[in-house]
Parts: sequence; C-alpha cells; structure tokens
Amino acid sequence: MIVRVMGEGQVKLADSHVPELNKLDDDLLTEMENGDGPGFRSTLHALLDKVRELGTPLADDSLEPSELILPAPDATLEEVRAMLTDDGLIPG
Repeated sequence: MIVRVMGEGQVKLADSHVPELNKLDDDLLTEMENGDGPGFRSTLHALLDKVRELGTPLADDSLEPSELILPAPDATLEEVRAMLTDDGLIPG
C-alpha cells in the first residue's frame, strides 16, 4: 500500500501493518470524539511516526497513486475531522 503523509511525501507500507495502525487510528477517533486536544496531537504524531517507521520512503520524484492519505503532523483537529471516513483515517 502506498501512503502519503501530507507535506512529507509517500511511503510503501505492507498491508500486514494495517491492524497495528488501525489501533492508533481508533485511539485518535476516540480522542477526537472526546475533544481531547493533547491526546489527539500525541496520537496523531504516534500514528505518523509508526507509518514512517514501518514504511519505506519512495523517491521524491516518484508519483505513485496513494491508497491512503494521512494528515500533516501539524494538522488541526478540524482538518483531520474533515478527512475522516466511517472507518477513520485508515480503512479496515
């Protein structure tokens, strides 16, 4: 799966990592629903850090279609809320 982190670029991520990312995505949704700004910020950074850790960066000049787009690290709660689907940020 190709994942784009807005403002950073793309990484290739094995589908086997999706369940691990979904746990963080679930935590992020809970924090958003509860209006927990500090928790939201911490979990968003943890989610993006995990994607960077598990993924393999693609070359800057690579233009692969992204299967998943994640917000930038400095995205606001409102910006992330606008990106959500019924499954959160990460389908599955």
